[in-house]
Amino acid sequence: MLAPKFLKKGGLAHSSEVDDDEEEEEELEGLDALENDFEGADDDEDDDDDDDEEEDGDEFDGEDEDNDEPNALINLDFNSDDDDDDEDDDEMEIERDAREQDLENEELEELAEEELKTNIAQREKFVLPSGQEIEKGPQSEDLQVILTRIQEVVRVLGNFKELKEDGRSRSEYVEQLVKDLAMYYGYNEYLMEKLFHLFPVSEAIEFFEANEVQRPVVIRTNTLKTRRRDLAQALINRGVNLEPVGKWSKVGLQIFDSPVPIGATPEYLAGHYMLQAASSFLPVVSLAPQENERVLDMCSAPGGKTTYISALLKNTGCVFANDANKDRCKALMANIHRLGAKNTVVCNYDGKEFPALIGGFDRVLLDAPCSGTGVISKDPAVKTNKSDDDFIFLAKIQRELILSAIDSVDANSATGGYIVYSTCSVTVEENEAVVDYALRKRPNVKLVPSGLDFGKEGFVSYRGKSFHPTVNLTRRYYPHTYNMDGFYVAKFKKVSNKIPEAPKQTEKDDDDLEAEEEEQVEQPPKKKAKTFSKSAGASEPEVSLLDDQEDDAELVRAAKIKQLKKKGFNIKNTKKPVSEKVAAAMEAGIPKRKAKRMEKKELKKTALTSLKEAPAAKSEAGKPKRKALGETLEELGKK
Repeated sequence: MLAPKFLKKGGLAHSSEVDDDEEEEEELEGLDALENDFEGADDDEDDDDDDDEEEDGDEFDGEDEDNDEPNALINLDFNSDDDDDDEDDDEMEIERDAREQDLENEELEELAEEELKTNIAQREKFVLPSGQEIEKGPQSEDLQVILTRIQEVVRVLGNFKELKEDGRSRSEYVEQLVKDLAMYYGYNEYLMEKLFHLFPVSEAIEFFEANEVQRPVVIRTNTLKTRRRDLAQALINRGVNLEPVGKWSKVGLQIFDSPVPIGATPEYLAGHYMLQAASSFLPVVSLAPQENERVLDMCSAPGGKTTYISALLKNTGCVFANDANKDRCKALMANIHRLGAKNTVVCNYDGKEFPALIGGFDRVLLDAPCSGTGVISKDPAVKTNKSDDDFIFLAKIQRELILSAIDSVDANSATGGYIVYSTCSVTVEENEAVVDYALRKRPNVKLVPSGLDFGKEGFVSYRGKSFHPTVNLTRRYYPHTYNMDGFYVAKFKKVSNKIPEAPKQTEKDDDDLEAEEEEQVEQPPKKKAKTFSKSAGASEPEVSLLDDQEDDAELVRAAKIKQLKKKGFNIKNTKKPVSEKVAAAMEAGIPKRKAKRMEKKELKKTALTSLKEAPAAKSEAGKPKRKALGETLEELGKK
């Protein structure tokens, strides 16, 4: 009984295990069936694809049979994805970073432009300082505030119609700009205004900025002793960094850096080069002296131009190196000896003496004394120590020297007859005005091209004043355009030794009038009465001499008073009152001087008549008649 029951239980347990195994087997069989189904489906698809490919291949084969060219579009479609993948793989990280950086830069530029537009919109109208602020003066202002105002005024002047303040004129903006520039750069207002009007507004700022920077160091090769290539190699071996100064010069070298002092190298002491500014080359290049010529350097110290002329002459001919300053002649002679110029004669004369002292030169170089407004970077003291009187005085000297230089040249020279006038100044009063004066006073000369390939033309008209049309042949050089000192060069050609009469002018120029007034004050008229005192038997010499001295003194006094009044001095009238007879004569239209002479003659005649008629006049206390007459005349003169 028990056995079947136990058997039954065991059978149940075994049957459950069997069922589980069967279920697993069934699941596995189902999976296998599914796999077989998928494999069958894939096989069917592969078969279909193969059939389609065969059909397509037949179609393509047919097309190829009809058209020999391959289908490029299909090839491009199949290969494009592969190419893109290759490019992505080949692209380096640095390229991706660079592209991202470019995108960031573009975004920053866009933001900066938007910010700039916003700022411009916010400051459309710049307001000039009020009258009270101007009266306070710029001394209390910060330089940064002044710089900001300068930039704003320049911006307004660049687009004046749209940006100007209502009720303000352009002259007010310019006046404020000149004051601010003078304060910011340290000029006096007189010189700042004179230099400011030479340029447009934006270029004027560049000029003043350039004057704050030192010009590069330049040396000139002495071709009497070496070549530029050899000199450059020797200096490079000493560690000097240099390059040629420019295509216009074959002897100049620009020094950038040097571990040794340029003015103390063995090459310098041996005379292989000269420390000389690049602008000082220009007048000698324009003069272009030829061999075996006689050349005059009228203002030659310290000798840079003189030795350059000697080098161009190859120590032939003769160079007269003159300078009016005896102390500067020492440096001149030292440089001439060091550089080996053997055809040079040093002399110490005033340049105005040369036409009478010695003449007949083939060429003359006049580097005239000037205000130095072109070399402010070397001498900042020029900013404050120049006034109107300085420019008038210098212009007078320059005019006298240029006429002497013209008269010293021989127009019949086979190779020469040229005069070069130069200054290290940029003002019109010392340059174009002097050249125009020379053309008017010496019609036997004319301006010719300077021979320099660069440089700005001279002014034909400046602030309402017109010059000779050929003045545009002269050349101007500025520190902000050519990175050299400010300079001016003009070249004349003398066509005749005879000075033709200049055309008469209906109205005298202001310059001529000023010159006449100065001569009248500085050099009083000669006393004509002195000639009477020398001649024997001249009647009434003492009285005539006295009259002329008084008249001359009156003329000199009147001229001095006139000059002082021009300068702003209040001169009171201290003239002595005239007598009734003189006043009556003046009312009748007789000049004052003539009326006084007439009165003196009448007094003298009256005195003589009274002496003749009075018997006691022959002897008054033992005095002779002649002595009594002299005393009487003295009393009349005192009255």
